[in-house]
Amino acid sequence: MTTDIEEGLPQGWRVVPLSQLCELRSAGAPVNVLKEVEPGAVPLVRPADLRERRIVHSGTAFVGAEQAEGLTRGRVRAGDVLVTRTGTVGRVALVTDAETGWFHNTHVLCLRPADTASAPYLAGFLAGPGAAAWMNGHAAGSAIRSITVGTLAGLPVVLPPPGEQRRIGAVLGALDEKIRVHEEIARTTGLLRESLAGLLMGGNPSVPPK
Repeated sequence: MTTDIEEGLPQGWRVVPLSQLCELRSAGAPVNVLKEVEPGAVPLVRPADLRERRIVHSGTAFVGAEQAEGLTRGRVRAGDVLVTRTGTVGRVALVTDAETGWFHNTHVLCLRPADTASAPYLAGFLAGPGAAAWMNGHAAGSAIRSITVGTLAGLPVVLPPPGEQRRIGAVLGALDEKIRVHEEIARTTGLLRESLAGLLMGGNPSVPPK
């Protein structure tokens, strides 16, 4: 596959369609969604749960245990890459061990790389501005925009040699983890601030003079 994108790439780099790197898996038939967790229920990933290249489950969508037991289509495993295909097209998240066995709904597409070692690079590439612009440019619809599986399969992916893929994926993954840690610190600090403000403004404990 030769495109204008390949001009200026380092030696050994190439451009291939997304379909050559992974299996594009749709969720299949819609499932009955539980609004609250119950014993044996399995989390269901929806587009809003894909944030900052990771899955942040809202805790408000689950597949019941009885239905989940007979379903294989729509389940995810570590190394899969999830992409929103409707609404805000192009949100991306890398599935980790923590989400293995969860389900994704019909508005999310699961990409299963042939080589799981390339998954962090692929997730990073798809989350980049170039891929995001391509997906938005190829989405259709006015009220609710969407992109088909067939269209997404043709997305051109810039592919370095395997060693470089792993290096880039590791660097981006480490930065994403730093973002997650800082967000958690900010969230915890905000909760502490709210709790302490209530105590201070209630007169207990007193604020020591400077």
